[in-house]
Amino acid sequence: MTQQQKTVLITGANRGIGFAIAKSLIQQGGFQLLLAARQLKDAEGAVSLLGAGIALRLDLTDPLLLEQKALQIEHQYGPVDVLINNAAMLHSTDVPQTQAEDLLHSLSVNTVAPFVLCKVFGQLMKQRGYGRIVNLSSGWGSFSEGLEGPACYAISKAALNAVTVSCAREFMPEVKVNAVCPGWVRTRMGGEAADLSPEQGAETPVWLATLADDGPTGAFFRNKTQIDW
Repeated sequence: MTQQQKTVLITGANRGIGFAIAKSLIQQGGFQLLLAARQLKDAEGAVSLLGAGIALRLDLTDPLLLEQKALQIEHQYGPVDVLINNAAMLHSTDVPQTQAEDLLHSLSVNTVAPFVLCKVFGQLMKQRGYGRIVNLSSGWGSFSEGLEGPACYAISKAALNAVTVSCAREFMPEVKVNAVCPGWVRTRMGGEAADLSPEQGAETPVWLATLADDGPTGAFFRNKTQIDW
């Protein structure tokens, strides 16, 4: 890795928006990509398709083990300059059909795991004087838009927005921490009827991942425009 290169860790990088983010960053150049997935073979598949990157196994379903894993990644692959918390899960039930274990599972993957990664890498970024953290959220997690999504997803993404604000305050000004609603994207989660391609959904996350030093922090964006929480 050259001195100018920045190391980017992307969770859920094996498909959908995460894969499209990785592809865009490779096209821009100047990045070492750590492509993480729950199964190593999926991460290796992404590396093979992209022709670049390092495959990592990162299981977000057990956030209690994640802090140690994050420190191992930092030690093995060098300083992580950019963290993109892309991986998520969707329980599609409404409140009456939602079980407590479904909510706990959603919070583990969609909120607690990103928080742990923000905490570990954010502190290290601040110490080094540079960092960018992008949390893939959703309009379904927006109070201003009515938390209209399925209960577990809406609640966990609203909580991820709170993680974003808390971490931005803690690590500013050296580290920019922002949330993004990529829109309705044609992925396994979004479905084939969605409006946007994964490449279109990746545009704002990539912009936030490469913000200049005078860029915003602690805010929520869609189409590179700030929106209300």
